[in-house]
Amino acid sequence: MPRRSRIPRTPRAHWLLLGLVLLVLCGLLGLDSVLSRAGAPSTPSGSRQFVPESAFAGGSVIDPREPVVQHPPDRHLALTFADGPDPQWTPVLLDVLARHQVHATFFVTGAQAAENQALVRRIVDAGHEIGNRTLTRTDLRQAGDLRVQLELQATDLVLASAAGITTDLVQPPYATTGSLDYDAWKAFLRIGNHGRQVVLADLDSQDWRQPDAAAVLANSTPRDDRGAVLMMSGTAGPATVEALDRLLPGLQRSGWQVDSVGGTFQLPGTMNEAGIVDRIAGTLLATTIWSSARLSDALRVLLLAATVLVALRGVFVLLVVPIHVRRSRRWEPPWQISQRVGVIVPAYNEEAGIANTVRSILASEHPVEVIVVDDGSTDRTVEVVERLQERFPRIRLVRQENSGKAVALNTGLTAANSELVVMVDGDTVLEPDAVGRMVAHFTDPAIGAVSGNVKVGNRRSLLGRWQHIEYVIGFNLDRRVYDVLHCTPTAPGALGAFRRSAILEIGGVSDDTLAEDTDLTMALERAGWRVVYEQNAISWTEAPATYGQLWKQRYRWCYGTLQAIWKHRRAVVERGAAGRLGRRGLPYLLVFQVLLQVISPVVDVTACFALFTEDAGEVALTWLGFLVLQAVPGVIAFRLDGEPLRPLLVLPLQQIVYRQLMYLVVVQSVITALAGARLPWQKLERRGRIVPLAAGRRR
Repeated sequence: MPRRSRIPRTPRAHWLLLGLVLLVLCGLLGLDSVLSRAGAPSTPSGSRQFVPESAFAGGSVIDPREPVVQHPPDRHLALTFADGPDPQWTPVLLDVLARHQVHATFFVTGAQAAENQALVRRIVDAGHEIGNRTLTRTDLRQAGDLRVQLELQATDLVLASAAGITTDLVQPPYATTGSLDYDAWKAFLRIGNHGRQVVLADLDSQDWRQPDAAAVLANSTPRDDRGAVLMMSGTAGPATVEALDRLLPGLQRSGWQVDSVGGTFQLPGTMNEAGIVDRIAGTLLATTIWSSARLSDALRVLLLAATVLVALRGVFVLLVVPIHVRRSRRWEPPWQISQRVGVIVPAYNEEAGIANTVRSILASEHPVEVIVVDDGSTDRTVEVVERLQERFPRIRLVRQENSGKAVALNTGLTAANSELVVMVDGDTVLEPDAVGRMVAHFTDPAIGAVSGNVKVGNRRSLLGRWQHIEYVIGFNLDRRVYDVLHCTPTAPGALGAFRRSAILEIGGVSDDTLAEDTDLTMALERAGWRVVYEQNAISWTEAPATYGQLWKQRYRWCYGTLQAIWKHRRAVVERGAAGRLGRRGLPYLLVFQVLLQVISPVVDVTACFALFTEDAGEVALTWLGFLVLQAVPGVIAFRLDGEPLRPLLVLPLQQIVYRQLMYLVVVQSVITALAGARLPWQKLERRGRIVPLAAGRRR
């Protein structure tokens, strides 16, 4: 609630930057999905209408522009390798070919060539031919003319970037002599329209089925003296290498001539020098393809990392939370604290809910004095409080100019007459025993603050239920972990109890960050005070009712938390309570509430795009496992909080919709923090619709 004139507005460039980054990432992932999705072959129609009979006579080079069908001379074998280049096996194949002094034609896909440009250059430098296997290894029989043109020209651009060449030879995927039909012939005509020649194999090593070397050798050996075009896989593996090493000397001893397609068919100029424009465009395309592949690889690593982090958190919670449960059941204060407690309520335009807040405080079982600090409200907040004062003398109203929540809390501390104070937001409703349960912990002189259990009071809408789930699982479950580790980073502003002298000792509530409650709690721990969690001290808060209000609130929370972490970073090297905060609390906070939130969108984005790739099943199982790992702590948290499990029915939908919003909030906050910008205080619109539930009172 600081003066809006004191802090500049958030630069809109952050939104543009975030949108641009997301657009680029989605574009690259979409490209990678298209490139990595192996096209399934279509079923041949069987019709040979308009297909020249000569095309069925054996290995062929077809020029669809004429059309002219050529066959290799007898005892001549055109050796081709389909797909690739492969970084593992292509160099080995090149070594075998060099050892036997044989040239071949490598029909490469544009996607693979973009990622292995050095191999393309090595193939050309060794005197071999490069052919076009399309960009994505798609079946061209069902592709239109535009798709055919894009597949071929994109591959040529990649080849221009990699080796400064283009190629006239095309080996359409899934098309061999035995599979020719009318659809295939139409595809050949489209290829011819773009000035290309089609190469058809009549010998298929079938090494892609991964048989042993003997089977590959048998499939690759000509049955008679007629010339042939042999197709082997450029990515199959050791069986292909072994079979090739045995095939070549055997054919040479039998008088066979083994050569590339151009050499076998005496074709002039199968490869052409690329122009400067093609080389530049090819470099841009190849870089984009390479980047999309690397991004996809990185995201899959992050998918694994996110899953591991969620699993670790689940295991950690299962180990630590039972300890907290046992301690809580055994704990009883050595004596009762009967002194009156000052309850400070900072209020700025809280007309809708301030009356409910004050009445709930006055209904406390423990003696209290209510101190409402009006921070320059422009609505009827003061009028509402003054009317309550007429009926309840335990209410004190302190007014000040609008100076911010931190200043309002300090004003309340100055006005308080008690050593123990409770800070409550102006939109919070307390359970009658909440104050007493918290102050009981101050019988331990080492304790400087107590965190209460904040619940969502307006949970009837779907957005309210999602926030209810987040509060129970994300906030209150973590507070149990922090309590066991003695490193609670936040006593929430909605309900927190403090020693007044401890706060004054550290200089009061600071306005250095937007998360003044987190900043205050960390400062107390660095001063040597312990902060504990009382799960049975319950308050009800009004959660944002719209997505816009939710974004503003969580953006401020997350950004303020990052500010507090940075401010108190030296706690990592300090001792005592400060060291426990620095070496336990801050890493846990950074890893599970910042880092995990930043990389968790990877889980959904990767799963979404991976559905269109060959790895769809594996990634889908990982994604489902990620959801299950999040659901397990949810059931535990709801049971411990005495909440019915029914709201968890909307957990899957929360993972799909609500979680994405929270991820974007964290990402935007991190970007804002890295950019060094400051945020204004975001005042939320309150509607006064808190409905405390009986279920929340169960202990």
